[in-house]
Amino acid sequence: MKELICTVTGIIGAGVTTLFGGWTAGMTTLLIFMSVDYISGLVVAGVFRKSEKTKSGGLESRTGWKGLCRKGMTLAFVLIAYRLDLMIGSNYIKDCVCIGFVLNELISIVENAGLMGLPVPAVIARAIDLLQTKADQEGGANENS
Repeated sequence: MKELICTVTGIIGAGVTTLFGGWTAGMTTLLIFMSVDYISGLVVAGVFRKSEKTKSGGLESRTGWKGLCRKGMTLAFVLIAYRLDLMIGSNYIKDCVCIGFVLNELISIVENAGLMGLPVPAVIARAIDLLQTKADQEGGANENS
């Protein structure tokens, strides 16, 4: 039975790795950041009851599922980026997408740490504010066009 489980797991892992064009350090980093973000979000909601994603600030299963769906969509974008790399003969789009999503996860992790009461270094807080302001401005500009 152990050998069957190992074989099936290996086949699934090989299939996933093939779909994504091989496993890279960027993908490993993205998965680690996604996991830390999700777990820290659970802690913020479950222990500190300070979640900004729920009315009560506590855990809600629907909100948790939404978060997992977003993480799944993130991985779908990495897959799409790899396919674009193949189509145009490049090898950097997937890495750029991974870097972008890693930075997004990092911002969320820092926000979660702040909600837990950890002091956030001023330079990081200013950088997050700047990124969010810029994203809001660009989003508003796109809505008006």
